[in-house]
Amino acid sequence: MAWYNTVGKDADTVISSRVRLARNINGYPFASRLDAAGANELIEKVSAPLEQAGFRKINFADISPVMATSYVERHYVSPEFATKESPRALLLQEQGGIAVMVCEEDHLRIQSILPGLSLEEAYKNASRVEKRLDEEFDFAYSEQLGYLTHCPTNLGTGMRASVMMFLPALTRGGYMDSLASQLSKIGLTVRGLFGEGSGAAGCMYQISNQITLGITEEDTLRKLNDAIAQISESERRARKSITGEALEQLTDTVLRAEGTLRYAYRMSSGEFIRLFADVRFGIALGIVKDISYEQLGSLLVEVMPATLTLSSENTPKSEAARDRLRAQKIQSTLAPRRE
Repeated sequence: MAWYNTVGKDADTVISSRVRLARNINGYPFASRLDAAGANELIEKVSAPLEQAGFRKINFADISPVMATSYVERHYVSPEFATKESPRALLLQEQGGIAVMVCEEDHLRIQSILPGLSLEEAYKNASRVEKRLDEEFDFAYSEQLGYLTHCPTNLGTGMRASVMMFLPALTRGGYMDSLASQLSKIGLTVRGLFGEGSGAAGCMYQISNQITLGITEEDTLRKLNDAIAQISESERRARKSITGEALEQLTDTVLRAEGTLRYAYRMSSGEFIRLFADVRFGIALGIVKDISYEQLGSLLVEVMPATLTLSSENTPKSEAARDRLRAQKIQSTLAPRRE
């Protein structure tokens, strides 16, 4: 199941979960110092066992910038990986949401991204792939420092675990700065929709661990799960506090947003993200009755610029044409289903 098809009891506040493991292979310089010949050699060596295990290899030197950006939009690669000019490859197994970036900042970035609150399952998926590669390669490891990584902030477990949360009530109430400050005190951080360096959009935030040294993977997952539970509860309390005139104004905003999504002739990706947040909030509050999280979530990827362009039989020749195509896609996805 795709990561944006949110399911389960926490669907109102949690969109997806991701676990990423950073690993480097002894005998090779870090990726930033690796020449093209070394990078290509590493890619071939890593690809062999993964392709045998059913992974699909995508060599980023062979694809267009639009296709590379589409993989960013689907959260399989980082923006930095997509725009690098040096050799790099993605090994992808979409069942389980498993992706391995080869020659990003580290030699290997092994990740699993799953819908809903699924940290333990995502960790198991990523660890299974890491174990398979550990049988083939000698990972750079220190008894004192743990796994050695390009960036010192990843030393230790080399693990980044994150949960993408939907927090419209806390955002409306102006609580996000306070929340970020509180989370930093316990070794967690708040990032935007596309991770480090990206801005918050559509009231969606990635809550992830900052500390990887001197802590086990299990402790990290436990701390993050506990924090997510508390944040979800705070968000739900904030939603219940919206009453009276404030609720009437919100209802009007939500229904106008729903109407615009259903009937607009053109729509930019920025406008879609804003309307997405309003309508998703409306679903959570019971204001929007006949749009599901799954329908809305699929659009979060399918109408992004690169992915939308690739899905079109005729490549949009202008931004306006793409905005018309986006509106059509939204309308077809949200159209009432006939019995």
